[in-house]
Amino acid sequence: MKKLLNQSFFNRETITVAEELIGKFLIREFRGKKYSFMITETEAYDGFEDKASQAHRGKTKRNEVMFRDAGTIYVYLTYGMHFMLNIITGDKEFPAAVLIRGVEEVSGPGRLTHALHITKALNTKRLGKKSKLWIEDRGIIISKNQIDRTPRIGINCEEKWKQKPYRFILKL
Repeated sequence: MKKLLNQSFFNRETITVAEELIGKFLIREFRGKKYSFMITETEAYDGFEDKASQAHRGKTKRNEVMFRDAGTIYVYLTYGMHFMLNIITGDKEFPAAVLIRGVEEVSGPGRLTHALHITKALNTKRLGKKSKLWIEDRGIIISKNQIDRTPRIGINCEEKWKQKPYRFILKL
């Protein structure tokens, strides 16, 4: 059973979405080729108070996509060389997103975007076949005890926010 995840899946609490994306499939069509990988690692960024979020200081030209509808793609460049793939979650005008950190066979958000040909060209588009990037539920059941919940990594902010258990990893 393949079910395309729609806006209602993403229009929920960011932490819930981040955890429930584990075991779903990220699909990318590029130059006539289809790539499909199970999502194995995510990280949540949740609102104005989350000091690790790019939106904690409010809306800017760079982060304005975080204030859009759930299911919107947010791609940005980090360290001048790596694209990061995020999916907007929750209510419009509440800046929250899930970073896709890893999929089966590809670990690390920069490697993932490189392998799947994900660039800033996808920024602000909606997940779906029209954008050639979507997420499917294929009926694989992942229980909570199959997922590690850890602090986020690679962020610079107050220690309190570094230690939040907002990273989800499929135990292999």
